[in-house]
Amino acid sequence: MAITGGSNLNSVPTTQKQTLSTNYLDFTGSTDVTWAQQYLPDLMEKEAEVFGKRTISGFLNQVGAEEAMQSDQVVWSEQARLHISVKGTVATAGSTNGTFEVTADIDGNTSGFTLANHGVRANDLVLIASAGITTLCLATDVDTATIQVEPYDKADLTGHATGAGASTLLVVGSEYAKGVAYSAVDTANPLTARDKHEANQPSFKSFSNKPIIMKDYYEVSGSDASRIGWVEVSTEEGQSGYLWYLKAEADTRARFTDYLEMAMLESVVGSNSTVVDTSLAAGGITLGDSGVGTQGLFDAITDRGNVTSGVTGVNAATDLAEFDAILAEFDNQGAIEENMMFVNRATSLAIDDMLASMNSYGAGGTSYGVFDNSEDMALNLGFSGFRRGSYDFYKSDMRYLNDKATRGGINSAATTAAIRGVIVPAGVSSVYDEMLGKNMKRPFLHVRYRASQTDNRRLKTWVTGSVGAATSALDAMQLHFLSERCLITQGANNFMLMK
Repeated sequence: MAITGGSNLNSVPTTQKQTLSTNYLDFTGSTDVTWAQQYLPDLMEKEAEVFGKRTISGFLNQVGAEEAMQSDQVVWSEQARLHISVKGTVATAGSTNGTFEVTADIDGNTSGFTLANHGVRANDLVLIASAGITTLCLATDVDTATIQVEPYDKADLTGHATGAGASTLLVVGSEYAKGVAYSAVDTANPLTARDKHEANQPSFKSFSNKPIIMKDYYEVSGSDASRIGWVEVSTEEGQSGYLWYLKAEADTRARFTDYLEMAMLESVVGSNSTVVDTSLAAGGITLGDSGVGTQGLFDAITDRGNVTSGVTGVNAATDLAEFDAILAEFDNQGAIEENMMFVNRATSLAIDDMLASMNSYGAGGTSYGVFDNSEDMALNLGFSGFRRGSYDFYKSDMRYLNDKATRGGINSAATTAAIRGVIVPAGVSSVYDEMLGKNMKRPFLHVRYRASQTDNRRLKTWVTGSVGAATSALDAMQLHFLSERCLITQGANNFMLMK
Protein backbone atom coordinates (compact mmCIF):
# COMPACT_ATOMS: atom_id res chain seq x y z
CA MET A 1 0.00 0.00 0.00
CA ALA A 2 1.40 3.38 -1.02
CA ILE A 3 0.84 6.53 0.98
CA THR A 4 0.95 9.86 -0.84
CA GLY A 5 1.71 12.87 1.35
CA GLY A 6 -0.09 16.16 1.00
CA SER A 7 1.56 18.72 -1.25
CA ASN A 8 -0.51 21.89 -0.68
CA LEU A 9 0.61 22.45 2.90
CA ASN A 10 1.73 25.68 4.54
CA SER A 11 5.01 24.11 5.60
CA VAL A 12 7.52 26.82 4.66
CA PRO A 13 7.85 29.93 6.83
CA THR A 14 7.57 33.20 4.91
CA THR A 15 9.91 36.15 5.25
CA GLN A 16 6.97 38.58 5.15
CA LYS A 17 5.71 39.58 8.58
CA GLN A 18 2.00 39.54 7.72
CA THR A 19 -0.93 37.29 6.95
CA LEU A 20 -0.87 36.36 3.28
CA SER A 21 -3.63 35.51 0.84
CA THR A 22 -1.66 32.41 -0.15
CA ASN A 23 -2.02 31.07 3.38
CA TYR A 24 -5.55 32.22 4.26
CA LEU A 25 -8.86 33.13 2.65
CA ASP A 26 -8.53 35.65 -0.17
CA PHE A 27 -11.29 38.26 -0.03
CA THR A 28 -9.89 40.29 -2.92
CA GLY A 29 -9.46 38.11 -5.98
CA SER A 30 -11.05 34.73 -5.30
CA THR A 31 -13.96 33.69 -7.49
CA ASP A 32 -15.64 31.99 -4.53
CA VAL A 33 -15.19 34.52 -1.75
CA THR A 34 -14.89 38.30 -2.27
CA TRP A 35 -15.89 41.38 -0.34
CA ALA A 36 -18.20 42.27 -3.26
CA GLN A 37 -20.61 39.43 -2.54
CA GLN A 38 -23.57 40.09 -0.28
CA TYR A 39 -23.32 36.90 1.77
CA LEU A 40 -21.13 36.73 4.87
CA PRO A 41 -18.94 33.61 5.02
CA ASP A 42 -18.68 31.60 8.22
CA LEU A 43 -15.17 32.50 9.35
CA MET A 44 -13.25 29.98 11.47
CA GLU A 45 -10.92 32.38 13.23
CA LYS A 46 -8.85 29.87 15.13
CA GLU A 47 -5.68 28.78 13.33
CA ALA A 48 -5.67 24.98 12.93
CA GLU A 49 -2.64 23.24 14.44
CA VAL A 50 -2.19 20.57 11.76
CA PHE A 51 1.44 19.58 12.48
CA GLY A 52 1.08 18.81 16.19
CA LYS A 53 4.16 19.52 18.25
CA ARG A 54 6.47 21.14 15.73
CA THR A 55 9.61 21.51 17.84
CA ILE A 56 12.16 18.69 17.99
CA SER A 57 14.36 19.82 20.89
CA GLY A 58 14.51 17.69 24.01
CA PHE A 59 16.99 14.92 23.15
CA LEU A 60 19.97 16.63 24.75
CA ASN A 61 17.86 17.69 27.72
CA GLN A 62 17.15 14.02 28.47
CA VAL A 63 20.66 12.60 28.14
CA GLY A 64 22.99 15.53 28.76
CA ALA A 65 23.74 18.61 30.80
CA GLU A 66 24.99 22.14 30.23
CA GLU A 67 28.05 23.80 31.67
CA ALA A 68 29.68 27.21 31.24
CA MET A 69 33.17 27.80 29.87
CA GLN A 70 35.38 30.81 29.25
CA SER A 71 37.71 29.56 26.51
CA ASP A 72 37.79 29.11 22.75
CA GLN A 73 38.49 25.42 23.10
CA VAL A 74 37.49 22.54 25.37
CA VAL A 75 40.15 19.89 25.96
CA TRP A 76 39.57 16.68 27.86
CA SER A 77 41.45 13.44 28.34
CA GLU A 78 40.20 9.87 28.32
CA GLN A 79 41.95 6.91 29.83
CA ALA A 80 43.50 4.23 27.62
CA ARG A 81 42.93 0.51 27.94
CA LEU A 82 44.61 -1.14 30.90
CA HIS A 83 45.94 -4.33 29.32
CA ILE A 84 48.51 -4.60 26.55
CA SER A 85 47.19 -6.08 23.34
CA VAL A 86 48.14 -5.34 19.73
CA LYS A 87 47.41 -6.51 16.22
CA GLY A 88 50.05 -7.62 13.76
CA THR A 89 51.48 -10.08 11.27
CA VAL A 90 52.87 -13.50 12.16
CA ALA A 91 55.91 -15.09 10.53
CA THR A 92 56.67 -18.72 11.38
CA ALA A 93 60.43 -18.21 11.19
CA GLY A 94 62.68 -15.75 12.98
CA SER A 95 65.72 -15.53 15.17
CA THR A 96 63.77 -17.89 17.41
CA ASN A 97 60.78 -19.91 16.19
CA GLY A 98 58.38 -17.08 15.45
CA THR A 99 58.09 -13.37 14.74
CA PHE A 100 55.20 -11.04 15.45
CA GLU A 101 55.30 -7.74 13.58
CA VAL A 102 53.18 -5.06 15.28
CA THR A 103 50.95 -3.07 12.88
CA ALA A 104 48.22 -1.44 15.01
CA ASP A 105 46.67 -1.26 18.45
CA ILE A 106 43.93 -3.66 19.55
CA ASP A 107 41.24 -1.42 18.03
CA GLY A 108 42.99 -1.49 14.67
CA ASN A 109 44.15 2.12 14.87
CA THR A 110 47.52 3.23 13.58
CA SER A 111 46.82 6.95 13.93
CA GLY A 112 48.30 8.17 17.21
CA PHE A 113 49.68 4.68 17.92
CA THR A 114 53.47 4.62 18.24
CA LEU A 115 54.94 1.23 17.43
CA ALA A 116 57.96 2.09 19.54
CA ASN A 117 55.67 2.24 22.57
CA HIS A 118 53.56 -0.87 22.06
CA GLY A 119 54.35 -1.97 25.63
CA VAL A 120 55.45 -5.56 24.99
CA ARG A 121 58.72 -6.40 26.74
CA ALA A 122 61.22 -9.23 26.83
CA ASN A 123 60.22 -12.15 29.07
CA ASP A 124 56.53 -11.32 28.71
CA LEU A 125 54.09 -14.21 28.41
CA VAL A 126 52.03 -13.54 25.29
CA LEU A 127 49.04 -15.23 23.71
CA ILE A 128 49.00 -15.10 19.91
CA ALA A 129 45.70 -15.88 18.22
CA SER A 130 44.73 -16.06 14.56
CA ALA A 131 43.03 -18.41 12.12
CA GLY A 132 41.35 -20.25 14.98
CA ILE A 133 44.66 -21.07 16.70
CA THR A 134 45.93 -19.79 20.05
CA THR A 135 49.56 -20.22 21.08
CA LEU A 136 51.26 -19.23 24.35
CA CYS A 137 54.73 -17.85 23.73
CA LEU A 138 57.60 -16.19 25.56
CA ALA A 139 58.82 -12.89 24.12
CA THR A 140 62.58 -13.28 23.80
CA ASP A 141 63.62 -10.19 21.86
CA VAL A 142 61.64 -6.97 21.31
CA ASP A 143 62.23 -3.84 19.25
CA THR A 144 60.04 -1.03 17.88
CA ALA A 145 57.82 -3.14 15.64
CA THR A 146 59.04 -6.74 15.77
CA ILE A 147 58.66 -9.21 18.63
CA GLN A 148 60.64 -12.44 18.54
CA VAL A 149 58.73 -15.19 20.35
CA GLU A 150 59.31 -18.78 21.37
CA PRO A 151 56.22 -21.03 21.61
CA TYR A 152 56.00 -23.01 24.83
CA ASP A 153 54.53 -26.24 23.45
CA LYS A 154 55.00 -26.00 19.67
CA ALA A 155 57.89 -25.96 17.29
CA ASP A 156 56.85 -22.67 15.65
CA LEU A 157 53.82 -20.57 14.70
CA THR A 158 52.78 -22.69 11.72
CA GLY A 159 49.04 -22.42 11.10
CA HIS A 160 48.65 -18.83 12.23
CA ALA A 161 47.39 -16.30 9.72
CA THR A 162 50.23 -14.31 8.14
CA GLY A 163 48.20 -11.46 6.63
CA ALA A 164 48.76 -7.88 7.75
CA GLY A 165 47.01 -7.30 11.06
CA ALA A 166 45.43 -10.75 10.97
CA SER A 167 46.79 -11.87 14.34
CA THR A 168 46.27 -10.59 17.88
CA LEU A 169 48.81 -10.59 20.67
CA LEU A 170 47.89 -10.30 24.36
CA VAL A 171 50.31 -9.98 27.26
CA VAL A 172 49.14 -12.28 30.08
CA GLY A 173 52.15 -12.21 32.42
CA SER A 174 55.90 -12.86 32.47
CA GLU A 175 58.44 -15.51 33.43
CA TYR A 176 62.02 -15.15 34.70
CA ALA A 177 64.66 -17.59 35.91
CA LYS A 178 65.74 -17.63 39.53
CA GLY A 179 67.98 -14.82 40.64
CA VAL A 180 67.69 -12.86 37.38
CA ALA A 181 67.26 -9.08 37.64
CA TYR A 182 65.80 -6.71 35.08
CA SER A 183 68.26 -5.84 32.34
CA ALA A 184 69.51 -2.27 32.33
CA VAL A 185 67.98 0.09 29.81
CA ASP A 186 70.09 0.56 26.69
CA THR A 187 70.65 4.30 27.07
CA ALA A 188 72.54 4.52 23.81
CA ASN A 189 69.60 3.31 21.74
CA PRO A 190 66.54 2.87 23.95
CA LEU A 191 63.84 2.93 21.27
CA THR A 192 65.41 0.62 18.72
CA ALA A 193 66.48 -2.06 21.19
CA ARG A 194 63.47 -2.76 23.39
CA ASP A 195 64.81 -6.15 24.39
CA LYS A 196 65.93 -4.31 27.53
CA HIS A 197 63.25 -4.19 30.20
CA GLU A 198 61.77 -0.69 30.12
CA ALA A 199 59.02 0.41 32.51
CA ASN A 200 55.61 0.86 30.90
CA GLN A 201 53.92 4.20 31.46
CA PRO A 202 50.15 4.78 31.45
CA SER A 203 48.84 6.54 28.38
CA PHE A 204 45.78 8.60 27.61
CA LYS A 205 44.17 10.33 24.69
CA SER A 206 43.23 13.97 24.56
CA PHE A 207 40.31 15.33 22.56
CA SER A 208 39.09 18.83 21.93
CA ASN A 209 36.15 20.71 20.52
CA LYS A 210 35.35 24.36 19.92
CA PRO A 211 32.12 26.33 20.16
CA ILE A 212 30.31 27.89 17.22
CA ILE A 213 28.30 31.10 17.25
CA MET A 214 24.68 30.83 16.10
CA LYS A 215 22.47 33.84 15.42
CA ASP A 216 18.96 34.66 14.28
CA TYR A 217 16.59 37.59 14.55
CA TYR A 218 12.99 38.65 13.94
CA GLU A 219 11.84 42.08 12.81
CA VAL A 220 8.39 43.68 12.64
CA SER A 221 7.61 47.26 11.82
CA GLY A 222 5.77 49.44 14.31
CA SER A 223 2.76 49.61 12.00
CA ASP A 224 2.49 45.83 11.63
CA ALA A 225 2.98 45.31 15.37
CA SER A 226 -0.20 47.31 15.98
CA ARG A 227 -2.21 45.78 13.14
CA ILE A 228 -4.86 43.23 14.07
CA GLY A 229 -5.57 40.17 11.95
CA TRP A 230 -8.72 38.15 11.53
CA VAL A 231 -6.95 34.86 12.33
CA GLU A 232 -6.50 33.96 15.99
CA VAL A 233 -3.03 32.52 16.27
CA SER A 234 -1.40 30.53 19.05
CA THR A 235 2.26 29.98 19.84
CA GLU A 236 4.19 26.93 20.99
CA GLU A 237 4.38 28.52 24.46
CA GLY A 238 0.58 28.81 24.70
CA GLN A 239 0.18 32.50 23.87
CA SER A 240 -2.77 33.43 21.65
CA GLY A 241 -4.23 36.53 20.07
CA TYR A 242 -4.98 38.35 16.83
CA LEU A 243 -1.60 40.10 16.48
CA TRP A 244 0.40 38.25 13.84
CA TYR A 245 3.80 39.32 15.13
CA LEU A 246 3.19 37.28 18.32
CA LYS A 247 3.03 34.16 16.18
CA ALA A 248 6.02 35.05 14.02
CA GLU A 249 8.21 36.02 16.97
CA ALA A 250 7.37 32.82 18.83
CA ASP A 251 8.04 30.69 15.74
CA THR A 252 11.42 32.33 15.26
CA ARG A 253 12.31 31.65 18.89
CA ALA A 254 11.16 28.01 18.69
CA ARG A 255 13.04 27.49 15.43
CA PHE A 256 16.25 28.90 16.90
CA THR A 257 15.90 26.69 19.96
CA ASP A 258 15.66 23.68 17.65
CA TYR A 259 18.74 24.89 15.78
CA LEU A 260 20.68 24.80 19.03
CA GLU A 261 20.07 21.05 19.25
CA MET A 262 20.20 20.21 15.55
CA ALA A 263 23.60 21.88 15.16
CA MET A 264 24.97 19.92 18.12
CA LEU A 265 23.83 16.68 16.44
CA GLU A 266 24.88 17.32 12.84
CA SER A 267 27.93 19.63 12.90
CA VAL A 268 31.36 18.59 11.62
CA VAL A 269 34.75 20.27 11.79
CA GLY A 270 35.56 22.11 8.57
CA SER A 271 38.28 20.53 6.40
CA ASN A 272 37.47 21.85 2.93
CA SER A 273 40.88 23.18 1.91
CA THR A 274 39.92 23.52 -1.78
CA VAL A 275 37.73 26.61 -1.34
CA VAL A 276 38.45 28.79 -4.38
CA ASP A 277 36.20 31.83 -4.15
CA THR A 278 36.62 33.18 -0.64
CA SER A 279 34.35 36.08 -1.56
CA LEU A 280 31.47 33.64 -1.09
CA ALA A 281 32.17 33.48 2.65
CA ALA A 282 29.07 34.30 4.69
CA GLY A 283 29.26 35.88 8.12
CA GLY A 284 33.05 35.86 7.99
CA ILE A 285 33.17 32.04 7.66
CA THR A 286 35.31 30.38 4.98
CA LEU A 287 35.39 26.59 5.03
CA GLY A 288 39.02 26.64 3.96
CA ASP A 289 39.99 28.35 7.23
CA SER A 290 41.28 26.26 10.11
CA GLY A 291 39.11 25.85 13.16
CA VAL A 292 35.78 26.27 11.35
CA GLY A 293 32.86 24.22 12.58
CA THR A 294 32.46 21.98 15.60
CA GLN A 295 32.09 18.24 16.11
CA GLY A 296 28.51 17.15 16.64
CA LEU A 297 27.19 13.91 18.10
CA PHE A 298 26.79 11.92 14.87
CA ASP A 299 30.27 12.83 13.63
CA ALA A 300 31.85 12.10 17.03
CA ILE A 301 30.33 8.61 17.12
CA THR A 302 31.37 7.95 13.52
CA ASP A 303 34.89 9.13 14.30
CA ARG A 304 35.49 7.64 17.76
CA GLY A 305 32.53 5.37 18.46
CA ASN A 306 30.66 2.46 16.93
CA VAL A 307 28.39 2.28 13.89
CA THR A 308 25.97 -0.55 13.09
CA SER A 309 24.24 -0.94 9.76
CA GLY A 310 22.11 -3.86 10.90
CA VAL A 311 22.25 -7.50 9.95
CA THR A 312 20.90 -7.29 6.42
CA GLY A 313 20.91 -3.53 5.79
CA VAL A 314 18.90 -0.47 6.69
CA ASN A 315 16.12 -0.98 9.28
CA ALA A 316 17.34 -4.49 9.98
CA ALA A 317 16.45 -4.64 13.69
CA THR A 318 14.07 -7.51 13.07
CA ASP A 319 15.79 -10.13 15.23
CA LEU A 320 18.23 -10.34 18.08
CA ALA A 321 21.27 -10.87 15.85
CA GLU A 322 21.97 -7.16 15.56
CA PHE A 323 21.59 -6.58 19.29
CA ASP A 324 23.82 -9.54 20.07
CA ALA A 325 26.48 -7.94 17.88
CA ILE A 326 25.94 -4.62 19.67
CA LEU A 327 26.29 -6.33 23.04
CA ALA A 328 29.50 -8.00 21.94
CA GLU A 329 30.94 -4.63 20.92
CA PHE A 330 29.84 -3.02 24.18
CA ASP A 331 31.61 -5.85 26.02
CA ASN A 332 34.76 -4.84 24.13
CA GLN A 333 34.31 -1.26 25.33
CA GLY A 334 33.04 0.11 28.63
CA ALA A 335 30.30 -2.50 29.22
CA ILE A 336 27.85 0.10 30.54
CA GLU A 337 24.69 -1.83 31.34
CA GLU A 338 21.99 0.83 30.97
CA ASN A 339 21.55 2.43 27.57
CA MET A 340 18.98 4.73 25.99
CA MET A 341 17.87 4.08 22.42
CA PHE A 342 16.54 7.04 20.42
CA VAL A 343 15.27 5.67 17.12
CA ASN A 344 13.08 6.56 14.16
CA ARG A 345 9.61 5.12 13.63
CA ALA A 346 10.59 2.27 11.30
CA THR A 347 13.26 1.00 13.68
CA SER A 348 10.95 1.40 16.68
CA LEU A 349 8.28 -0.74 15.02
CA ALA A 350 10.85 -3.30 13.90
CA ILE A 351 12.07 -3.64 17.50
CA ASP A 352 8.47 -4.04 18.70
CA ASP A 353 7.89 -6.81 16.15
CA MET A 354 11.16 -8.48 17.13
CA LEU A 355 10.23 -8.50 20.81
CA ALA A 356 6.68 -9.61 20.07
CA SER A 357 7.99 -12.60 18.14
CA MET A 358 9.74 -13.72 21.33
CA ASN A 359 6.34 -14.13 23.02
CA SER A 360 5.11 -17.69 22.70
CA TYR A 361 1.53 -16.54 23.27
CA GLY A 362 1.60 -14.06 20.44
CA ALA A 363 1.08 -16.41 17.50
CA GLY A 364 -2.31 -14.84 16.80
CA GLY A 365 -1.03 -11.32 17.31
CA THR A 366 -3.02 -10.82 20.51
CA SER A 367 -0.47 -10.57 23.27
CA TYR A 368 2.18 -7.93 22.71
CA GLY A 369 3.68 -5.76 25.41
CA VAL A 370 1.51 -6.24 28.47
CA PHE A 371 0.94 -9.97 28.39
CA ASP A 372 -2.32 -9.88 30.41
CA ASN A 373 -4.24 -8.01 27.68
CA SER A 374 -7.92 -8.83 27.83
CA GLU A 375 -10.61 -8.44 25.20
CA ASP A 376 -12.04 -5.46 27.09
CA MET A 377 -8.88 -3.36 27.06
CA ALA A 378 -6.78 -1.72 24.38
CA LEU A 379 -4.13 -4.01 22.93
CA ASN A 380 -0.58 -2.89 23.73
CA LEU A 381 1.53 -3.53 20.63
CA GLY A 382 4.61 -1.62 21.76
CA PHE A 383 7.58 -2.00 24.08
CA SER A 384 9.42 0.69 26.00
CA GLY A 385 12.51 -1.40 26.68
CA PHE A 386 13.99 -4.84 27.13
CA ARG A 387 16.90 -6.64 28.74
CA ARG A 388 19.34 -8.80 26.83
CA GLY A 389 22.20 -10.48 28.63
CA SER A 390 23.31 -8.01 31.30
CA TYR A 391 22.25 -4.93 29.28
CA ASP A 392 19.10 -2.86 29.61
CA PHE A 393 17.83 -0.91 26.61
CA TYR A 394 15.18 1.78 27.02
CA LYS A 395 13.55 2.73 23.72
CA SER A 396 12.22 6.15 22.83
CA ASP A 397 11.11 7.73 19.56
CA MET A 398 13.24 10.62 18.31
CA ARG A 399 11.06 13.16 16.55
CA TYR A 400 14.03 14.66 14.76
CA LEU A 401 14.52 11.37 12.88
CA ASN A 402 10.83 11.14 11.91
CA ASP A 403 9.71 14.65 10.97
CA LYS A 404 9.68 15.20 7.21
CA ALA A 405 10.91 18.77 7.65
CA THR A 406 13.99 17.63 9.61
CA ARG A 407 16.13 14.44 9.49
CA GLY A 408 13.13 12.38 8.45
CA GLY A 409 13.14 14.07 5.05
CA ILE A 410 16.92 13.74 4.74
CA ASN A 411 16.73 10.01 5.53
CA SER A 412 14.08 9.55 2.83
CA ALA A 413 16.37 11.14 0.23
CA ALA A 414 19.52 9.28 1.35
CA THR A 415 18.32 5.85 2.40
CA THR A 416 21.73 4.15 2.22
CA ALA A 417 23.19 6.67 4.67
CA ALA A 418 20.03 7.15 6.72
CA ILE A 419 20.41 7.39 10.50
CA ARG A 420 18.02 4.98 12.21
CA GLY A 421 18.88 5.98 15.74
CA VAL A 422 21.54 6.34 18.38
CA ILE A 423 22.29 4.32 21.51
CA VAL A 424 23.52 6.51 24.36
CA PRO A 425 24.94 5.18 27.65
CA ALA A 426 23.18 6.30 30.81
CA GLY A 427 25.01 7.70 33.80
CA VAL A 428 28.20 9.73 34.03
CA SER A 429 31.85 9.31 33.11
CA SER A 430 34.97 10.34 35.00
CA VAL A 431 37.47 12.35 32.97
CA TYR A 432 40.41 14.63 33.66
CA ASP A 433 39.53 18.26 33.04
CA GLU A 434 42.55 20.15 31.69
CA MET A 435 41.15 23.52 32.76
CA LEU A 436 40.27 22.56 36.33
CA GLY A 437 43.24 20.24 36.75
CA LYS A 438 41.32 17.39 38.35
CA ASN A 439 39.04 14.46 37.61
CA MET A 440 35.39 15.36 37.10
CA LYS A 441 32.25 13.26 36.79
CA ARG A 442 30.00 14.48 33.99
CA PRO A 443 27.31 13.01 31.76
CA PHE A 444 28.70 11.37 28.66
CA LEU A 445 27.00 14.13 26.70
CA HIS A 446 27.03 17.71 27.82
CA VAL A 447 26.90 21.11 26.15
CA ARG A 448 29.50 23.77 26.88
CA TYR A 449 28.43 27.36 26.36
CA ARG A 450 30.44 30.57 26.64
CA ALA A 451 29.73 32.57 29.79
CA SER A 452 31.39 34.94 32.23
CA GLN A 453 30.31 37.45 34.84
CA THR A 454 29.90 39.99 32.04
CA ASP A 455 28.13 38.01 29.35
CA ASN A 456 26.21 34.74 29.34
CA ARG A 457 25.97 33.37 25.80
CA ARG A 458 23.97 30.22 26.54
CA LEU A 459 20.91 31.76 24.88
CA LYS A 460 20.98 35.52 24.61
CA THR A 461 17.90 37.48 23.56
CA TRP A 462 17.60 41.24 23.31
CA VAL A 463 15.24 43.75 21.72
CA THR A 464 16.20 46.84 19.72
CA GLY A 465 14.11 49.48 17.95
CA SER A 466 11.33 51.82 18.99
CA VAL A 467 8.50 49.29 19.46
CA GLY A 468 8.01 48.34 23.09
CA ALA A 469 11.14 49.37 24.96
CA ALA A 470 12.53 52.14 22.74
CA THR A 471 16.28 51.79 22.22
CA SER A 472 16.78 53.47 18.83
CA ALA A 473 15.04 55.58 16.18
CA LEU A 474 14.18 52.50 14.11
CA ASP A 475 10.40 52.29 13.62
CA ALA A 476 10.43 48.56 14.18
CA MET A 477 11.11 45.90 16.76
CA GLN A 478 14.08 43.63 16.24
CA LEU A 479 14.34 40.57 18.48
CA HIS A 480 17.82 39.03 18.39
CA PHE A 481 18.93 35.52 19.37
CA LEU A 482 22.51 34.35 19.90
CA SER A 483 24.25 31.33 21.36
CA GLU A 484 27.86 30.15 21.45
CA ARG A 485 28.19 26.48 22.30
CA CYS A 486 29.63 23.07 21.48
CA LEU A 487 28.84 19.46 22.39
CA ILE A 488 31.25 17.32 24.37
CA THR A 489 30.94 13.61 23.59
CA GLN A 490 32.96 11.78 26.23
CA GLY A 491 33.60 8.07 25.92
CA ALA A 492 32.31 7.88 22.34
CA ASN A 493 33.41 4.23 22.29
CA ASN A 494 30.34 3.51 24.45
CA PHE A 495 27.94 5.00 21.88
CA MET A 496 26.36 3.27 18.91
CA LEU A 497 25.11 5.02 15.78
CA MET A 498 22.46 3.00 13.95
CA LYS A 499 22.49 3.50 10.18
